[in-house]
Amino acid sequence: MCGIIGYIGAIGTDSDDELDTDGGAAVSGAPTASVGDIVHEGLRNLEYRGYDSAGVAFVGPTDGLTVAKRSGKVDGLLVPDVPDATHGIGHTRWSTHGPPTDANAHPHTDCVGDVAIVHNGIVENHETLKRELSDHEFTSETDTEVIPHLLEEMLAEDTDADLLTAVQRVEDRLEGSYAICAVREADDRIVVARRGSPLVVGRGENASFVASDVTAFLEYTRDVTYLEDGDVAALEPDGVSVYHDGEPVERGVETVTWEADAAEKGGYDHYMRKEIHEQPESLRQTLAGRLDLDAGTVDLDVSFPPGYLADVEEIQVVACGTSNYAGRYAARLFEELSGVRATVEIASEYDVGAGRTPDRTLVVAVTQSGETADTLGAVRRANAAGARTVAVTNTLGSTVTREVNETAFIRAGPEIGVAATKTFASQVATLAMLAVAIGRERGALGAADARTVLQNLSGLPGAIQQVLDAEATVREAAKEYGDSEAFFFVGRDLGVPVALEGALKLKEISYDHAEGFAAGELKHGPLALVTPETPVLAVLTEGACADETMNNVTEAQTRGAPALGCVSSGREYDTLDAAFSVPDVGIVEPLVANVYFQLFAYHVANQKGRSIDKPRNLAKSVTVE
Repeated sequence: MCGIIGYIGAIGTDSDDELDTDGGAAVSGAPTASVGDIVHEGLRNLEYRGYDSAGVAFVGPTDGLTVAKRSGKVDGLLVPDVPDATHGIGHTRWSTHGPPTDANAHPHTDCVGDVAIVHNGIVENHETLKRELSDHEFTSETDTEVIPHLLEEMLAEDTDADLLTAVQRVEDRLEGSYAICAVREADDRIVVARRGSPLVVGRGENASFVASDVTAFLEYTRDVTYLEDGDVAALEPDGVSVYHDGEPVERGVETVTWEADAAEKGGYDHYMRKEIHEQPESLRQTLAGRLDLDAGTVDLDVSFPPGYLADVEEIQVVACGTSNYAGRYAARLFEELSGVRATVEIASEYDVGAGRTPDRTLVVAVTQSGETADTLGAVRRANAAGARTVAVTNTLGSTVTREVNETAFIRAGPEIGVAATKTFASQVATLAMLAVAIGRERGALGAADARTVLQNLSGLPGAIQQVLDAEATVREAAKEYGDSEAFFFVGRDLGVPVALEGALKLKEISYDHAEGFAAGELKHGPLALVTPETPVLAVLTEGACADETMNNVTEAQTRGAPALGCVSSGREYDTLDAAFSVPDVGIVEPLVANVYFQLFAYHVANQKGRSIDKPRNLAKSVTVE
């Protein structure tokens, strides 16, 4: 949640300047984009992380420190014209402490207006620190504001100290998770610190960037350094100095391989619809080079100690939200394909205890961003107990990759829309490959059966493309049923997590009441809610006990409910009010059905004029517990 951008230096944006395909950005001899323009555009690129309020702070030799901020979206922020600014920082907020007001927007400053900071995360001991700073004037309700006042005290106590030294000292007094970006009128650097919240540094020619996500500055450079927990860094135009525990350290430079326009809308009205339509390609990326169909094997670049898998007693999947539903789908595959008991737990509720043997428990953490606070907490509890941990994530260099024993990347490319779409499919596909790999190594899955699963996975991109080609039929269904009072999504077996995910998508972006549950539960209470104004959307595919599910759907229909079904090719249910055909891809057919649910949610929300990419009260990456 929340987005940070910082820029120092000069970089050309003339039409003659082109991004170097080997990394980095071509830079003209003189800057043609102002610091304000670069920071403002970076905020626009990060607005998916939070959009309650926004603000900027610029430093220049003539005007000193200039701050502007306000509640509302980034485009409503009037960015001050500071033509000689040499560096600046910006922030787009998802409110935690204090409502979205002008006063609570970042940046926050000290009493004299010498220092400005932006901050992601939570300062857990802010009340204690605020009492210690009782002689300072506070103007907001945020936990963040203690930081500039602490910096002010440090700089007043030691007049020889610079901003870097002050940040290093203040960082030791903060408890919680945070990413901090600070500027000072008398300092020609940007100083940043990271603990628990992501920060990535961009290294351009005669320019340095820092942000919560590379999408903020990808049009300028692909060369990045991911800061680690406890790092403090000073950014100057010609380089970045990184420190850990007060000592200089070297952090590697990596090259982002996807194109800058992968994070643009590409002609679509919304990122969400674009990302729904990107699923065939993102799945091809997920699967590329990993499947050996002839041998029935998988190479995920994940390894286990010799003999470890033979002794594993349980696979625990820990995740939140959409990732949790991907984990539920995978748990069924783990049990079927690898012969190991599999459980799924909401990360915030996770406990490695309950009679389990930690060294025989494999914990699989699923997190799109790799920064989800609850999931990271679960990983740390698992590690402390002695369990082996594997991350399934989309984000190279994210925190989770440094805290687990192994990582399997889903390789779905950037996802900007707050409501997850293409990452769900890629998560399930990656977890399915992991299940095959474990099953093969344990000897629980033969080559022929593995080959069938891998052929089904290979067929996913084409099957989903067929669904996308039928989008018009979904749009019509959304028009007909979109104004209903409530929506019920049902399925059995592998259809249950898809029903849960379908309901989540609809409620996230349309704000309509939607519930997902096992179809057999309809008659155990939910039927009391069924009326002609409560459509039932059902998964009626291979792997989802289609006939049994249809029996439950019929119970709802007899109470007047319209029924819409995602039906395997070759099956027919004449009583359905709308049927959407799902191509034959075996156990991953429910995953294909989910794309119909995504499209239905999108078109219901679109016809209601909802803020689809930035639904109220939500943010893309939840980095606080």
